[in-house]
Amino acid sequence: MQISKGRANLMLLMAAMIWGAGYIFTKLATNANMQAGLINAIRGFIYAGLAFLFFHKAILKMNRADLQLGLVAGFINFLGYQFQTWGLRFTTPSNNAFLTAIYVVIIPIIIWFMYKRRPERKSYFAIIIAIIGMGFLTNVLHNGFTLHLGDLLTLISAFFYALQIVYFGMRATNTSPFVLSFMMGMTQGGFGLIWSLLFEHASYGAINWQAGLWPVIVLGIVSSFGAQTLQIVGQRFTDPTPAGLILMTESMFGSIFSVVLGFEPFTVHLLLGGVLIIIAILIMQLDFSRF
Repeated sequence: MQISKGRANLMLLMAAMIWGAGYIFTKLATNANMQAGLINAIRGFIYAGLAFLFFHKAILKMNRADLQLGLVAGFINFLGYQFQTWGLRFTTPSNNAFLTAIYVVIIPIIIWFMYKRRPERKSYFAIIIAIIGMGFLTNVLHNGFTLHLGDLLTLISAFFYALQIVYFGMRATNTSPFVLSFMMGMTQGGFGLIWSLLFEHASYGAINWQAGLWPVIVLGIVSSFGAQTLQIVGQRFTDPTPAGLILMTESMFGSIFSVVLGFEPFTVHLLLGGVLIIIAILIMQLDFSRF
C-alpha cells in the first residue's frame, strides 16, 4: 500500500471530523451514567471485532513484533483517553479541550528528544497560531484560565496523545495497519474492562442502558473502527507534526457539530478560532521554499 502525503493528510482530516461528531455520542453515553472505562471497553471490543471481520487474513499472520507494537500503541491510547476523561471531572470543559490540544506542542519536542530530528521552522509558527486558535475556540482567552487538579491530569493526557501520534508515525510503520487496528481495539477494550471492573462497578446500577448503549455502539463502529483505522493508515504516509495539527481539528469539528445540532450558540470566537486553526494547517502544508 502506497498513498500520497496529501491523501494521507485528507484521511487524518476525515478522522478528525468523525471524532468531532463523536463528542455528541460520548455526551449521550455519559448522560446515561456510563463511565469512561466501560465506554472504552465496549467500543474497543466492537472495534476489534469489526477489524477481525474485515481484515482477518492479515491479522492471522500477526507475528510477535506486531503483537508488541499493538499492545504498546493501545496502552498509550487508553492512558490518553482515561486521563482526559478523569481530568474533565475536576476542571472546566474549555480548559480540558484547550489543554488537550497542547499535544501539538509536545509532538516536535518528543521527536527532537527521542529521534534527534529538529522540527521545520514553519512548525513553530503553525503551532503558535493553532494554540491561539484553540484559545478562541474554547473561549479560554475570554473567560480566563484558572488552574485546577483536572488541568494537570489533562496535561498528562496530552502527553500520551502526543506520544501516540509520534509512535504511529515513527515506530509502527512496518506493521500492517490492519493488524495494528485489531490490536488497538483489543487493548482498548481489555484495559477499559479491567479499569471498569476495578473502579466503576459500583456505578453499574445507575446506568440507563437503553439510552447509553446505542451511542457507544455508534462510537465503536464509526469513531473507533472507522476513524482510528483512517488515522493508523494515514499516519504511515505523513509526518507526526502536521498529523498532530490536523487531528487537533477534532475540537473545531466538535464545536461545529454542536452549533449545527443546537447544543451551543454560534459565536465570533468560534469562527475566529476555527479560521486560525485552518491557517496553521495550511502553513504546514505549503512548501514556502517554492516562493
